Amino acid sequence: MGGTPRSIQIVELIAVVVASLVMYFPLLLLHRSDIASGGTGLGGRALPAPQAGLMALLAQGIVGGNMPWALVLFGILLGVAFIMVDVKSPMLVAVGMYLPFETTSAIFVGGVIRAIADRIAVKRGLNESQRIRVENAGVLTASGLIAGEALLGLVWAAMQFDFAKGIRQAVVVSTHPLYSLGLLVLIGLAIVMIVIPLRSAGKPDDPAPPVAMM
Repeated sequence: MGGTPRSIQIVELIAVVVASLVMYFPLLLLHRSDIASGGTGLGGRALPAPQAGLMALLAQGIVGGNMPWALVLFGILLGVAFIMVDVKSPMLVAVGMYLPFETTSAIFVGGVIRAIADRIAVKRGLNESQRIRVENAGVLTASGLIAGEALLGLVWAAMQFDFAKGIRQAVVVSTHPLYSLGLLVLIGLAIVMIVIPLRSAGKPDDPAPPVAMM
């Protein structure tokens, strides 16, 4: 994007402060809406918050002096073993150990979609510049889906309160939705995430764009 390290650091510091002030309200909305719908709020089944729970457990262990050192040492040795056997991404394996299965399965599906797009790009004979453009478009498409899902989650959370129960009842089609319909939607999203990036490959002689940061 043309930013210098100094300007990037300044923007990141500002973003941390702004996000800390803004994120309080959506988190409070999610917490109260989960309780209103019969859950236990943050940390419950619907809102497990695994990373926050892990950090809280570590902080409590350090402050309280009851850190489970056996698990920590086991994790360290496991990380060393991953590096020694040349695992491509030890961090992904470590993240998958504490994330819920629903999240890791979604990450796996995303990886499969990415692999399909890469294979199609190879079969079409795209050069390095075109592959970079495909990757950048794929990252932007996936980021848009993540942001859209988060926004819809907040909208649905707001519908759990009394003032929005009528709206919620109007938009709910069935209390027992068909899994086949969800599968069709997932297939449609997969097609979108493959077709849109491949269409952004451009011409073989176009200059190479900057690689998307992930």
